[in-house]
This record gives sequence, structure tokens and C-alpha cells, in this order.
Amino acid sequence: MKLSRYEYATEGDYKLFKFTSEGPKGNITKLVVYTETNKENVYNLAFGDYDEDTENIDDKSITDNKDSRKVLATVTSTLYVFTEKYRDAWIYATGSNHARTRLYRMGITINLEEILQDFEVFGLRENVWYEFEKGTDYEAFLVKRRTK
Repeated sequence: MKLSRYEYATEGDYKLFKFTSEGPKGNITKLVVYTETNKENVYNLAFGDYDEDTENIDDKSITDNKDSRKVLATVTSTLYVFTEKYRDAWIYATGSNHARTRLYRMGITINLEEILQDFEVFGLRENVWYEFEKGTDYEAFLVKRRTK
């Protein structure tokens, strides 16, 4: 993707990414973590502020650092790196609440044309997966890198 994004650090297995959000609230460390689920080749994408006390993700924190598009573009860019290494992976993502899930949907919608060049995108609605459509409310998302 060609959107403005933050630089990030990652480790050899490309399952953890760390970057810093910069804005009026200061510099805030963010984490993106891909974890295996109990379904083969399905990974959960967890994202949020890094909590130094617990050394975990705080996915309920509201940073409001006025850089949400750049942060979401950064998270999206980690999908490219992760799926380059794990080509058969399906990535499951949902927000920690309805508002966050809506924010993710808006981010996908804004960049859908570009995202669809490289990924298949599905939305969960009433326990059924559908191809992602603009203007539709979803409970969760599932993406997979297209094979070339």
C-alpha cells in the first residue's frame, strides 16, 4: 500500500510488530501481534497500545493521537509482511468493541480497491462469512493473501 505509515520493528517469525504513534498525546508504542488459533492456518490479529506494566497489548485504550489513518495503514502494512511468510494464513480481526470494529470497517472501505488487489476480504454477519461490501456492518473480518 502506498499510504503514509509508521516504520515498525519485527522479529524473525514476523508475528509481532512494534511501532510508535506520534501526535498531540505524545509518542505511544503500539503492538500488532498475530497468534495462531485452534483452526489450522487461521491467525488472530491483535492490535493496541503497548502496556509497559503488563508487557501486553491494551486493545481498549483510546489514544486519540489524531493519526488513526496512519496507524491503520501501519497495521495493514504488517499484513503484507506476515502473509509473505505465511502464504496460506487466514487472518481474523475484530475490534474490542463495536466502535473499533466500525473503525476497522471504515479503514477497509476507504482502501478497498487497493486492498482487493492483494487480499480476499470477508466480513462476518450473523455467524455467516460474506465477501466484504462497502456500507455493510460486520462483526469481524477475515483476510487472505491472493495467490499470484
